[in-house]
Amino acid sequence: MIIKNHGQPEISQASKFSVAPMLDWTDKHCRYFHRLLSRHAVLYTEMVTTGALIRGDHARFLEFNLQEAPVVLQLGGSQPAELAVCAKLAKEYGYAEVNLNVGCPSDKVQNGRFGACLMAQPQLVAECIAAMQQAVRIPVSVKCRIGIDEQDSYAELHAFISQVAAAGCKTFIVHARKAWLSGLSPKQNRELPPLRYEVVFQLKQDFPQLQIIINGGITQLPEGIAMLAHVDGVMVGREAYHNPYCLSQVDALFYQDAHAIPSRHDVVHQLLPYVAQQLSLGVRLHSITRHILGLFHGEPGARAWRRYLSEHGVKPGADSAVLVQALNLMQL
Repeated sequence: MIIKNHGQPEISQASKFSVAPMLDWTDKHCRYFHRLLSRHAVLYTEMVTTGALIRGDHARFLEFNLQEAPVVLQLGGSQPAELAVCAKLAKEYGYAEVNLNVGCPSDKVQNGRFGACLMAQPQLVAECIAAMQQAVRIPVSVKCRIGIDEQDSYAELHAFISQVAAAGCKTFIVHARKAWLSGLSPKQNRELPPLRYEVVFQLKQDFPQLQIIINGGITQLPEGIAMLAHVDGVMVGREAYHNPYCLSQVDALFYQDAHAIPSRHDVVHQLLPYVAQQLSLGVRLHSITRHILGLFHGEPGARAWRRYLSEHGVKPGADSAVLVQALNLMQL
């Protein structure tokens, strides 16, 4: 049963690995699935705007399963008072941390006056952080870029981090690519301009007292492990979504937890009770199966797995039998 979670463990200052917030992807069904693959990875919600929570049905956006913990709520907004209200809701629902989005470059986000465009207003970001921290005791963090448009010098990034940290922010997740606020689509902004990991490494040298987590283009876990020599943690996004079984290695590599790793088949069987429970609440099967299409990425039969789930998971009345049949295809 999905309930308000009043007992979620706090995120350690050594949150070495996290799965990035991804709009339309990292919903509660995705996070439940990812938690079956890693006990320790920190999971993020999709970005939720303050307006959606204050003027909408906040329970629809905020309720989650206890098994997903620890979970961070990412907020989109720029009004300190509204963010404070939403931080209180996050605490009420049991989120371990609240994260402010200062990195999304999309036009829609800019029109709402939040996301990456806020990097041009460090004083406002500092006011937002201060308001949220006055409202709640759970940690409040910032996810940002290394720069925007022509404001991409290290001195400007250093000044931004300094001002926001002075307001009490102790954790920064930094996407190692600057954002172009016009001229590039969000998809292009994920690939251009080039990544500059060395800029994030320099931040950790200059701000040793802060927790600096690096994000952007990390596709191999050993690559992430090597980065821990320079930063406190790594955040992986698209690779974790498209090749989710890589998360099964996270606990051993990043947290030295050598528990038995479930096979892909085991993960599907562990997911079945959740699927049945969600279907009984009126959730459509496709809302869950769309997140597991990549489970057999790189394995023989992966295409048949994806095709069967995509074709049959969307049909009216589709139930757990679809997953069982898809799994049977992988055993032929």
